[in-house]
This record gives sequence, C-alpha cells and structure tokens, in this order.
Amino acid sequence: MKVAITGSTGLVGKKIVARLEGGGHQVVKLVRGKPKDQSEFSWDPMGGKIDPKAFEGADAVIHLAGENIASKRWSSEQKAKIKQSRVKGTELIAHTIAIMDNPPRTLISTSAVGYYGSRGSEMLSEKSTSGKGFLAAVCRDWEDATKSAEHKGLRVVHARLGVVLSREGGALKLMLPPFLMGGGGPLGNGQQYMSWIDLDDTASAFIYLLTADGVSGPVNIVSPDPVTNAEFTKTLASVIHRPAFFAVPEFAVKMMFGEMGEECLLGSNRVSADKLVSSGFKFAYPELETALKHELN
Repeated sequence: MKVAITGSTGLVGKKIVARLEGGGHQVVKLVRGKPKDQSEFSWDPMGGKIDPKAFEGADAVIHLAGENIASKRWSSEQKAKIKQSRVKGTELIAHTIAIMDNPPRTLISTSAVGYYGSRGSEMLSEKSTSGKGFLAAVCRDWEDATKSAEHKGLRVVHARLGVVLSREGGALKLMLPPFLMGGGGPLGNGQQYMSWIDLDDTASAFIYLLTADGVSGPVNIVSPDPVTNAEFTKTLASVIHRPAFFAVPEFAVKMMFGEMGEECLLGSNRVSADKLVSSGFKFAYPELETALKHELN
C-alpha cells in the first residue's frame, strides 16, 4: 500500500511508520518543516496550507497530528490551541482529499476516549453518547471535521485512543521516575477507570484498520482490560518491584494541574474494545501486567 501520514514523528506515528516500511509499504509523511526527501510533503494545518501531491496515488491516510493535550495547564490560550490544532488540521485533510478526482479509499483520523467524558464505572462503547467537559467537546468537533471526506464516499474511521503505554514517551514515561524512587501512588481515591493500550498494539490496530473494509465510524483503540487507577498503580509497582504508598489527594491534583488534571488524571473512562475485537483484531498484550512487563522489562 501507499499510506500518507501526519504526526509521523510522534510516539504512535514513529511506530506505525516503522511497521509499514518494514512490511514493504510506501509511506508519505506530511511535515510542518521543510521536506527532507521525496517521502515528505509540507503542510501548515493552522495556516490552511497543504501540498495535495502528498495524497496522489495513496490508498489511505492516517491522521495523527495535534497539540499535546497534557503537556501543560489548560489556559484559555492552550485550550484554543488544542482544539484548533485538531479541528483545523482534520478539516484541511478531509477537504483536500474530498476534492480529488481519485482520492484515497480510507481515512483513519485519530480521536480519543475523552469523547465519552468522565462516566465512573459505566462501560462505554462506540454506541455510547458523548459526555461533558472540554475533551468531550473537542472530540466531537474533531470527528465532525471529517464530514467532507465521508460525503465523498471514503471509509472514515475515528480511532478513539486510550492512554498509550510506552517507556519511550507519553503517560508511562512521566509516571516512571517517581515510581522508581518509591514515591508512586494512586491519584485521588484511585477508583477512576483508565482505558489503556500497549504501544505495539496501538500500531497494530491502526495498520489492521487500513484494510478492515467492514469497519468504519468510531472505533475504541483500547485494551480489553480497563483498570482503576488504584489497580494500575498496584500493577506498575509490582512489575518494577517498588512500593506505591504515596497517594496524591484530589485537591492536590487539581491545585497542581487545574482543569487538565481534573479531566485527564481524575476523570474516569471505562471503555470497551468489543468492536475492535469482534471485527477480528488480536491483541498481543491484552492484560495490563503483560503489557507493562513488555514495555519495562
């Protein structure tokens, strides 16, 4: 296949590119800087500029790019940047391929399990309604931004990502230092659910969806084993052979991280992987302990 991809230098993007190229597929990367070689094409999502030649002859597009949600506190400016980076970039890609005479057949556009909002212990599927809060609103607009591609007749998949586990980056990399020093522990009461997925399974799911012609619309990219924060803390501590007694009170999380902490760290997302599994996808690391051992040992 020939696959065009945004966000190719990110944690998930690098893994997908390596897998695709290792499998003999041609990968075209949309980059914000100056292209380094013939495999790269420039785009400016905020400026509304893109080189349409990037999509010529492509079978599919994987759209991963967007401002990091948890990189800093959510000021009004940062929230606008998070939303615009997702919505404007997605609209630009969808519109560009929609006006092509021979567009790619498939668009896999990233979304997030934040679509559902914080819902306690309720098991959430792709049929569940959207929730409340900033992330839920961003995800709704993010997914709606693909409409022009859908109207063109492309198979559009909204890949609702959970927390991607990898020692190389993301949440797990940030958690490790305090845990390794024996200072880890649950956040708040620890009963909030966390829907996670191993990085290798994440890349496998995206590549699987490239040719899963019967699958479209929202797809939860999470493991079949959502756990509470307390369970995650206990398992991580066990895998790295450290204690984890230093609980962080809810008020402290809110004080340190503000609204971002309330939604990302204290919010509860118990999300089902049934649609992905029932379509035929096989997880390599479906359980938390095996995933953590794979990433950390």
